[in-house]
Amino acid sequence: MEKIKVVLATSNLGKVKEMADVLAEFGFEVIAQSEFGIETPEETGLTFVENALIKARFASKITGLPAIADDSGLSVEALDGEPGLYSSRYAGEQATDADNRKKLLTVMSDKDNRLAKFVSCIVFLKHETDPTPYIALGECVGEILTEERGKNGFGYDSLFFFPPKNRSFAELETQEKKAISHRAIALAHLQQQLRGNK
Repeated sequence: MEKIKVVLATSNLGKVKEMADVLAEFGFEVIAQSEFGIETPEETGLTFVENALIKARFASKITGLPAIADDSGLSVEALDGEPGLYSSRYAGEQATDADNRKKLLTVMSDKDNRLAKFVSCIVFLKHETDPTPYIALGECVGEILTEERGKNGFGYDSLFFFPPKNRSFAELETQEKKAISHRAIALAHLQQQLRGNK
């Protein structure tokens, strides 16, 4: 596949690092939106799909390039899916990752059901008004720990225990996580769609 320049519509440096290498393997020359000075637009959608499309269309409009955007979050069963769409601002609009983890630990302190899943939606737009975007979804099921474990990763990784590896996401090496994460699954689905439309 010929190298295609695409803008990666995220300001989350963790996501940029995690996605850029994989997308390069798909034949994309990835340019983070921060290199264009683009701020992430207000996410007014009611689903991960809607928010990913908002971000991708905004980045494509400003740069004139095809765009890829990811919207993802943590869905906790005992909290009826929270923090969900609001994962990055669970503890408030200006919340840090540490603030969000602290709030999650607090609200989960009396919960026996620790089941949770990471969800990722990745969209690819050929141009701003593309009416048929590629949409790929990925999920990874695990449990919420009662305390943080591990120093790798970002977001809620240190609280997300992944039974098949018997470790938290933050205890996994980067390459290990890249192979099994919700984002990896969504990226693999995107790759299948792109291959099918060569």
